[in-house]
Formats: sequence, C-alpha cells, structure tokens
Amino acid sequence: MLYLWLKSAHIIFVIFWMAGLFMMPRFFVYHQESAVGSEEDRKWIEREGRLRKIILNPSMIITWVLGLALAYNIDAFSQGWFHGKLLIVLLLSGYHGWMMAYAKKLARGERTMTDKKLRLVNEVPGITAAVIVILVIVKPF
Repeated sequence: MLYLWLKSAHIIFVIFWMAGLFMMPRFFVYHQESAVGSEEDRKWIEREGRLRKIILNPSMIITWVLGLALAYNIDAFSQGWFHGKLLIVLLLSGYHGWMMAYAKKLARGERTMTDKKLRLVNEVPGITAAVIVILVIVKPF
C-alpha cells in the first residue's frame, strides 16, 4: 500500500513541477517585454521568484525524493528503462537550473534570448514528459 501512496505523490509533484516548467519560460517572454527597472519589470521578477520558491524548487526536490524511493522499492536501478528515465530527468533538472539562471539574468536587466527562442525552449518539458511516460509505461528496454 505504501508503494501506491508514494507513486501517487510522485505523480502529483511531477505535475506541479511540469506546470512550473511550462509557466516560467512564458513568464520570461512577457518579462522581456518590460523596460529594465520599470514597475512591470519588478513585478515579473517577483512573480518569477514566487513561482521558483513556491512551486518549482519544492516540486523538483519532492519529485526526486519520491522517485528515488519508488525506484528503490521496485529495484528499478537494475532496469534499462529506468536508466533512460533517469537520464531524461537529469537533463530536465539541468533545464530547471538553466531557467533559474536565466531568471537571475532577467532580474539584472540582461535580455540574452529572443522571444522566439524562449517559446522554443518552452517545448522542452512537454517533449521530455512524453519520453518519460513512454519509458515508464512501455518499458522498451
């Protein structure tokens, strides 16, 4: 029964994390449209900070903890599909870190990416989620 509770909580926090990963690049697109140092700029900095502190970082940490507990519970560390999933989740965590760094750049007034590129990177969470679901459900290897 504990396994089912862990699995349920893991999926819930994955959903929270993914929601934040979808929201943050969209925030960046709108943030970049504001003038550096303006009231709107300060509001976007605050919004991004709240998203990071309330949703993104806690959800990522809880997702990792629950995911590793589940993997241990089912001895997934010896299964090929899990190695693939782990690699994708590591890459997604790196993407998360990149977003946190980009938020800090925006807060400093640096606008280093175009709106088009930000819209493209917004696709990363969806693609990784699809790959992870296939690995977990289909277990192709």
